[in-house]
Amino acid sequence: MSLEKLLEKRKSEILKKWYNQVVDTYPPETALFLREQKDAFSNPVGKATRDSLHALLGELLKPEMDSEAVRSHLDPVVRIRAVQAMFTPSQAAGFVYFLKDIIREVLGRDLDNADRLNRLLAFERRIDDMSMSAFNIYMKCREAVFQMKANQEKNKIYKAFLRAGLVEEIPRDETGNHKDA
Repeated sequence: MSLEKLLEKRKSEILKKWYNQVVDTYPPETALFLREQKDAFSNPVGKATRDSLHALLGELLKPEMDSEAVRSHLDPVVRIRAVQAMFTPSQAAGFVYFLKDIIREVLGRDLDNADRLNRLLAFERRIDDMSMSAFNIYMKCREAVFQMKANQEKNKIYKAFLRAGLVEEIPRDETGNHKDA
């Protein structure tokens, strides 16, 4: 049986282990909630994570991964993790790498010949590519967060200067555009 068929056959077991490992990166009480609360409205983070991991494994199992689909499936999980201060960049995007050890653990003895091992190495390169995409998404999210924080601080300073009379607002005409001074 080919590596891909073995992976497809054990897909639900792989997904369960992958989800549990991702959830275990959260504090214990959060992990317990994410693991046990199945309602999508009560647990949108768990739902988004579960759906994304399912779709990502599906992409990996296709003969050709669609890089745009991979990015769209990675985005929800990485975006959630990017705004949580508890994660370093490698922790926020590194959940993809968990899949390598999980596959080796689940397939174990089925990785008994050179052909399957070579196919596994090629499969793991696809996981590496997916992880790099996750890191790129993480960086874009963090840049957006930092830009929002910078804009917020700039607005606070401007408003403080305005209240102190240190700056003036430029008057606007009836169309809402600034009048030339």
